[in-house]
Amino acid sequence: MAKPQKRYVCQACGSVASKWAGQCDDCLEWNTLVEDAGAVVTPFSARHNLQAGGRAVTLVALDAETPLPDRMPSGIAELDRALGGGFVAGSATLIGGDPGIGKSTLLLQAAAKLALAGRRVAYVSGEEAADQVRLRARRLGLGNAPVGLAAATSVRDILATFPVAPDLLVIDSIQTMHSDLIEGAAGTVSQVRASAGELIRFAKERGTAVVLVGHVTKDGSIAGPRVLEHMVDTVLSFEGERSHQYRILRAIKNRFGGTDEIGVFAMSEDGLGEVGNPSSLFLTTRGEAVTGTVVFPALEGTRPVLVEVQALTVRLASGATPRRAVVGWDSGRLAMILAVLEARCGLSFASAEVYLNIAGGYRLSDPAADLAVAAALISAFSERPVPADVIAFGEVALSGEVRPVAHAGLRLKEATKLGFERAWLPSGVKGEGIALNGFRSLGSLVDFMLGRS
Repeated sequence: MAKPQKRYVCQACGSVASKWAGQCDDCLEWNTLVEDAGAVVTPFSARHNLQAGGRAVTLVALDAETPLPDRMPSGIAELDRALGGGFVAGSATLIGGDPGIGKSTLLLQAAAKLALAGRRVAYVSGEEAADQVRLRARRLGLGNAPVGLAAATSVRDILATFPVAPDLLVIDSIQTMHSDLIEGAAGTVSQVRASAGELIRFAKERGTAVVLVGHVTKDGSIAGPRVLEHMVDTVLSFEGERSHQYRILRAIKNRFGGTDEIGVFAMSEDGLGEVGNPSSLFLTTRGEAVTGTVVFPALEGTRPVLVEVQALTVRLASGATPRRAVVGWDSGRLAMILAVLEARCGLSFASAEVYLNIAGGYRLSDPAADLAVAAALISAFSERPVPADVIAFGEVALSGEVRPVAHAGLRLKEATKLGFERAWLPSGVKGEGIALNGFRSLGSLVDFMLGRS
């Protein structure tokens, strides 16, 4: 009989190795490989006769009739938007975010609204006592909601509590759960994987929508094994700065909907409030025009959000090394825009420090922001303000060409609704209700802003 094989699991990324090493080969972290005491592996060939037949699986046609999953609206429109319409019966959702960002508050509000609507809801906390959760609910004005509360960490005890499966089960958090099927302390890779597996199996078999709260690491990724994100149906990321009022709920993975929608919330004394018009959060009062400031209509899924791009240039004495600082945008893309402005448009930033900021702590990944960033840099460099009623969007190529971007109509419609009267954009784009200035190249934008044409 073949000798059983031990395995070692990385506590940082969850990868498995056949022998211990000081450094994980996958994530390159040091001293993270730990023997998985609950899983001594015996090779498949030693346990089974490979010649013996298995049980045949049932194949179905690709075009077979498949009913749409039942949705359970949470009563919070912004949460439902990120989920794709609400919680799905029998689904598993993982929500992660920084400590204190509002994960527990949001889920408690959703649980209370569903309970008040007649749904069976249970909230299990492994980090707080039931009295602490109850006090938070009273502070949020939800003390009368018929939500079942419990403080427990044993998965077996939690699942034995529900002879009648609830419609929604919230586990706060998965890193505090413990399964007695394997050895190891709560929070280890093997325990997180096993606990999540039991809870997900419960969701699938009983039709309960299970929500797991996950801790995050210092780089913002969800702590625990990477396989956890593969096991669940939906992964939500709750983002924002604790010093800022707003929060953004973003879908990273969603088997029942899109991953391009966001929900926007504002934190207040009464909990998390929905923000129907996110642009109001990211725009300062549009009064007198200021150099280096341009408004960009970003697009998150089907929702346009107007954000303010701010640039500042500081000329230095000869010989000094200039800094490049970016907040809310890709620093590599800023370097590219600066290179295009210098190589194609004749503007030299070599002797100037450049600072770029997206107002309100918003993070941009839309390539359509290129033109707005370039306009802000030109404005700051030339000390000529962009008019306050102007928006700008378009992608900039290395050749200096300004290229069209998707959903220009939605961006223009949102800008018109908020009172903007002019748009700087790629040439050839059409729109109604707003004056358009089209540019074929970044050089033509420079000439226009500097009054050369």
